[in-house]
Amino acid sequence: MNTAVVYNVQRFSLHDGPGIRTTVFLKGCPLSCPWCHNPESRDGRPQLAVKADRCLGCELCMPVCPEGIAGPLDVRTNTHRPDASCIRCGACAEACPAGARDLLGDEMGVARVMAEIERDGAYHAESGGGVTFSGGEPIANGNAAFLLECLDECGKRGIHTAVDTCGHVTTETLLAVAERADLILYDLKVMDDAKHRLIVGVGNERIHENLKILAAAGHEVWIRVPVIPGLTDDEENLNAVAEFAAGLARPCPVHLLPFHAMGGEKFGRLGMEYQLAGLAPADPGRVNEQAELLRAFGLDVHIGG
Repeated sequence: MNTAVVYNVQRFSLHDGPGIRTTVFLKGCPLSCPWCHNPESRDGRPQLAVKADRCLGCELCMPVCPEGIAGPLDVRTNTHRPDASCIRCGACAEACPAGARDLLGDEMGVARVMAEIERDGAYHAESGGGVTFSGGEPIANGNAAFLLECLDECGKRGIHTAVDTCGHVTTETLLAVAERADLILYDLKVMDDAKHRLIVGVGNERIHENLKILAAAGHEVWIRVPVIPGLTDDEENLNAVAEFAAGLARPCPVHLLPFHAMGGEKFGRLGMEYQLAGLAPADPGRVNEQAELLRAFGLDVHIGG
């Protein structure tokens, strides 16, 4: 049975597809979006996060650390600089009585994940919901075999499935996923290839081509566009999104996802720099105007979801 590193199973999700959903978050992502709400998803391995202001200075982490590198955290800051010699065993997190350390990521098998999903079966049935596999990137980073097996199991049990993808994956694997999933949530971020490379670290040619192939094959796809002030929300980019979406072989609804900074504090806990510190949330009035801009192209546009 296949396994994957899961960092969260979120219940009662309302923004990852129709109805009330259980969202399974897998670790590992080929992109480095500066607005990422889940930076713990980037690294495919379990990783240590800290809340330095909770540290009691009790030193109970020190004797259990096999590398001898654990110790009291700097309570003057709430940041963490990971030590390269850390083997990510989680012993220090288990020993901490104050929750100042947390190991994010647990290798889980398909049977265990399915048991978690089925706990919410009554909510799925009543609301028309199901399970969404997200990340990170659930199709990349060695997650594909695990994801395909989960989708097959969900299909046998009549559970509605959605897969949230950045699209920067192999076409063959994406199609194998789409043939099993009921819905693909597909991100379009920055339409200009050079800007896409600069902002998220990879080009977008494969992403665009894969979306064209999915639409032409008749799969159910929701396009999701993060609305990030100064990065993705300019008229040039949104017009390019609209033109691209309007030109697909099958119409796809477009969901605008307004920026918020709720994930910003996670960067410091992981020893990562948050590049958008101080950036204000997307203005609701402006997002409504942007939605109207896209609707002018004949698109079915939603805010959120």
